[in-house]
Amino acid sequence: MAGTDIHRSVETVFRIEQARLIAGLTRMVRDVGLAEELAQDALVTALSEWPRTGVPDNPGAWLMTTAKRRAIDRLRRAHMQERKHAEIGRDLDEARDDDVARIDAALDDDIGDDLLNLIFIACHPVLSPDARVTLTLRLIAGLSTEEIARAFLATEPTIAQRISRAKKTLHDSAAAYEAPRGEERDRRLASVLEVIYLIFNEGYAATAGDDLIRADLCGEAQRLGRILTGIAPNEPEAFGLLALMEIQASRLKARVGPDGEAIMLPEQNRALWDHLLIHHGLETLARAEALGGADGAYALQAAIAACHGRARTAADTDWPRIAALYDRLRAVTPSPVVDLNRAVAHSMAFGPEAGLELLQPLEAQAIMRDYLPLPAAKGDFLYRAGRYPQARAAFEAAASLSRNAAERNFLLKRAAACGPARPVTRE
Repeated sequence: MAGTDIHRSVETVFRIEQARLIAGLTRMVRDVGLAEELAQDALVTALSEWPRTGVPDNPGAWLMTTAKRRAIDRLRRAHMQERKHAEIGRDLDEARDDDVARIDAALDDDIGDDLLNLIFIACHPVLSPDARVTLTLRLIAGLSTEEIARAFLATEPTIAQRISRAKKTLHDSAAAYEAPRGEERDRRLASVLEVIYLIFNEGYAATAGDDLIRADLCGEAQRLGRILTGIAPNEPEAFGLLALMEIQASRLKARVGPDGEAIMLPEQNRALWDHLLIHHGLETLARAEALGGADGAYALQAAIAACHGRARTAADTDWPRIAALYDRLRAVTPSPVVDLNRAVAHSMAFGPEAGLELLQPLEAQAIMRDYLPLPAAKGDFLYRAGRYPQARAAFEAAASLSRNAAERNFLLKRAAACGPARPVTRE
């Protein structure tokens, strides 16, 4: 295999395994910043050794073993965590494959999943709510500071500083790396749900790169959601979130065309939808509602997704009900993003001019100035209203904000469909 192919393989494996590496190492060294450094060390070692030795049969395990050995070296040099140093170092020095399994079992907790445990740790109350979500998106979803800034409608320096402070705060807190239990776990649940929700959203509509969706993140978010319903069986919003993700994920195969272009919901081939996943999502939503969570933020969003999932054709979609559900959601969790989605629903239920009217206050908000979905929605409303020159300008403005190639191309195609650009005349 050529050197460039090996390097590409290393980078691909690392992107897939990075979150698990950091989660496992955090549990071992009890320092998220150090865990990130050790994961990067393993990547550097792989880039050096794999071109000579080839890609190992189990590259993820190779990276984890390499990172853990580096961790032992650091623990020895720094005389950190003497008990774990003795336990882990003795076993790892024997260099047998079953050593890692024994170490993992010795350090395990009742959550039973490294990634979910790391999310609970990063959602420690010593951190602000924004810091909890930001740090976890960086560690678990592997998002860049730019991507997280876009999700938070914030600047990159703000996000970078938030991540740095969060790592330091966790490092300075002696109890920060204990797996939470009982009431302490319950107190962190809302933040954990938000993190899983944002991980799924990044997979459903990637903010950067060449691909419109990242199915791996969607799948990981659903897996974490299912584990969460198991350890919080009486929490309606855990079921609401899982229902939302399952119903939304049912459409993944229909959202992208053969050339990677986006396919809007009304034009999607509904035969490609995963109807078994929709059915499971509807059952999960019913469980959330039975637990008294019908007006929870995630359950309401799942109910909106269910309206699409139940519609056999685009024409069958109950847009007035969706608009009403967004009215309820706005009362539960007011935000500019909810207001934007509400405007879309009202435009479909009551006409594009109704949507444009609801967009006006949003356009005046500085926080929405560079938020791509706003001009994209405005372009759609204007197009359906027959105001093509204005629609073209809105789509072009949206395309200029995109960092995702597939999304940008889709928006430019929509702009082109509005007809040629007209010269601006000045008085």
